Amino acid sequence: MNPIFYTNYQSPVGALLLAGTQAALELLSFSTGPKARQPAAGWRDDRNAFQSPIEQLDAYFAGELKTFSLALSPEGTPFQLAVWRELQRIPYGETISYGELAQRIGNPAASRAVGLANGANPIAIIVPCHRVIGANGRLTGFGGGLDMKRRLLEHESGQQLLGR
Repeated sequence: MNPIFYTNYQSPVGALLLAGTQAALELLSFSTGPKARQPAAGWRDDRNAFQSPIEQLDAYFAGELKTFSLALSPEGTPFQLAVWRELQRIPYGETISYGELAQRIGNPAASRAVGLANGANPIAIIVPCHRVIGANGRLTGFGGGLDMKRRLLEHESGQQLLGR
């Protein structure tokens, strides 16, 4: 079994926990909010294992990167994995509804299940679950909290600097 490495990354939206193997990123979690994660027992602190994710996150937060290109290895059910793959196809700066996401994965009646899969996304920002909103255009649940979701969407639309 490959060892799991982690590091804490200080971003304009707060501390983020990155975790994974030498081969792929498995987790990007906010340090606050309803789904904040902490390093597990046995994980090894090694910032060097995350050079490429950190460089790409720096470029994203600087407004210079719109599409991440990283090896990812999220753990989930086949349905969750399908939802998370489709999330990565939502263009930077755009939003879609849960219903639209359900249609895109070929299961238009599954908007509630899509919402649950979206909420279980272990790789925030890079797998952009923040780009999914309610059918009425309102912001709905987000592991980093609704304020964080709003800040990420504003960043991508150019409405506000993240540091404010």
